[in-house]
Amino acid sequence: MAFLSTISPDPDGSRNPSVTDQELIIRYRHSQDLEILAELYLRYMDLLYGVCLKYLKDPEAAKDAVMNIFEELAQKLQKHEVAHFRGWIHTLAKNHCLMQLRAAKRIKINDLEPDRVQIAEELHLNGIKEKEGELDKLSKCLETLCSEQKQAVELFYLESKCYKEIEKITGVEWNKVRSHIQNGKRNLKLCMEKSGPVHSPLTSGK
Repeated sequence: MAFLSTISPDPDGSRNPSVTDQELIIRYRHSQDLEILAELYLRYMDLLYGVCLKYLKDPEAAKDAVMNIFEELAQKLQKHEVAHFRGWIHTLAKNHCLMQLRAAKRIKINDLEPDRVQIAEELHLNGIKEKEGELDKLSKCLETLCSEQKQAVELFYLESKCYKEIEKITGVEWNKVRSHIQNGKRNLKLCMEKSGPVHSPLTSGK
């Protein structure tokens, strides 16, 4: 799996098949040298990729998971006594993938329920089109937002995009998209309030 092989060669002679997994674990725990951990990890990288691909069903996601597991391993191997490394790291990879799947499921539920409900309740701009002054104020206040907030607010409220769709369009992770929308809405409300009574669905308090 050449796509992950960026590790410098043989820092202390540990790249030797006669060196056992347990010996490498002991060396790593004493030195915290990631090169030693990498030597151990490389022995099972193909196995881990297979486990991740089985659960995540996507080659790129599986590659990312393999790299993330290395970072997780660097921490956990300092805290846990491991007698049988192969079985232990197989379980670690499985649990890592299951946690990813659960997190993705939670995000999907949040996207389809509260986000869509909020759009249904707040989006309709037709209600303020009859009040040209309110629409004009809204347009001017949108321009006062930072670019990230302005883009997120326009995509969410004006184009009916959900958080995951905005994440794909902008390349910004889900939590930051949510933050940009919430902060943008708050800043819009403050801006509109400075100009008088607020009637826009975008800035109605919740």
